[in-house]
Amino acid sequence: MTIIDIINRKREGEELSKTEIDFWIDGMMSGEIPDYQISALLMAIVLKGMTFDEAYFLTDAMVNSGETVNLSSIDGIKVDKHSTGGVGDKITIILAPLLASFGIKIAKMSGRGLGHTGGTIDKLESIPGFKVELSREEFIEQTRNIGLAIISQSGNLVPADKKLYALRDITGTVSSIPLIASSIMSKKIASGSDLIFIDVKVGNGALMQTLEEASKLARTMIAIGAKSEKTVICMLTNMDEPLGYAIGNSLEIKEAIDTLSGMGPIDVIELVVKSASMIVSRCLNIDIEEAKEQCFKKINNGEALAKFEEMVKAQGGDLSKLEFSNRVVSIRSPKTGYITQINTLGLGELAKQIGAGRIKKEDQISYKVGIVLNCKIGDSVNTNEELARVYLDELDAKLSDFTSCFTIETEACDRPQVIHEIIQ
Repeated sequence: MTIIDIINRKREGEELSKTEIDFWIDGMMSGEIPDYQISALLMAIVLKGMTFDEAYFLTDAMVNSGETVNLSSIDGIKVDKHSTGGVGDKITIILAPLLASFGIKIAKMSGRGLGHTGGTIDKLESIPGFKVELSREEFIEQTRNIGLAIISQSGNLVPADKKLYALRDITGTVSSIPLIASSIMSKKIASGSDLIFIDVKVGNGALMQTLEEASKLARTMIAIGAKSEKTVICMLTNMDEPLGYAIGNSLEIKEAIDTLSGMGPIDVIELVVKSASMIVSRCLNIDIEEAKEQCFKKINNGEALAKFEEMVKAQGGDLSKLEFSNRVVSIRSPKTGYITQINTLGLGELAKQIGAGRIKKEDQISYKVGIVLNCKIGDSVNTNEELARVYLDELDAKLSDFTSCFTIETEACDRPQVIHEIIQ
């Protein structure tokens, strides 16, 4: 068997065996198979696809390429949560402490921003002093003691995925459902949790542009989870407009705190409470409506916020020192009408350009910059009314680029639904 044989078989649309996939991953990790041959195979997979068995074998091979996390010393059901990425998506930062306030254990390894999408770790690092790197022992001990820890992904966790993703990112092979599914699930399985909740974003600001694509991705991940004896719940949610109003690291932390205080945006609260109630219902074996009532109670009585503050303190952060840029410019409406579309991808790219994300891997993020919307799809606006505020550093911004992200028409439209479908 050679890598050329494997490339040729996949180019012809044939199904690869577990032995062939293990050979490919082992050769990549040892350096015996060069990047250009891996890239050729990835392109063949994008063009010809993979069966479910192939996707599972690839997931398993990547899990076995490095260390795994054993959470068995932590009592109870351990829950992990993942989002496929969006703009203004601070849900993990709100959902995790809410779940922990019920006694549910959240041992989460998160990533940094990728492309136009923000990363949970970057957002948490905007809290002065917050440590995103803990030893394996500290991570488990904190989860055991306070029920909650969010850290950056270990360098030895699923190293094959890191190598594959780096190649996919520069060879135009990111958009493949089996490759996406195996990438996500390998990290979630290696992280050791029992129940995995995945928020699959759909829309112009998401990797999945259609409900059909999102549903196929969700069902593939659920099937991989079942084969790996993990419970997976997928929720398909809207990304045709940013989540909430804040885009940018410290601004999103503030909005997360507002939401945990019961004063968050309606769409964020709906998504958080629906997600939490499903997980609480399953973990505590209670009716979902009762779980929903309990979620609102935990938010309104301050327990969820207190759990977030407890995690921040345990990881060295100081919320009182959160900073925002004092250079703020206003983006105003050129006419009267109704917001009918928002270019979510465009706003995400603009946030990245002003410093809230990375253009190059080595770029330093400015935690203080970002965008705060003043309107959402379905809202009416008047001429010269504020559409958004942009928090800037030293960089100049072309304000017309921000204005062009909002489509304003004379006829009103319906507000988009936040949650499209739940698949379990």
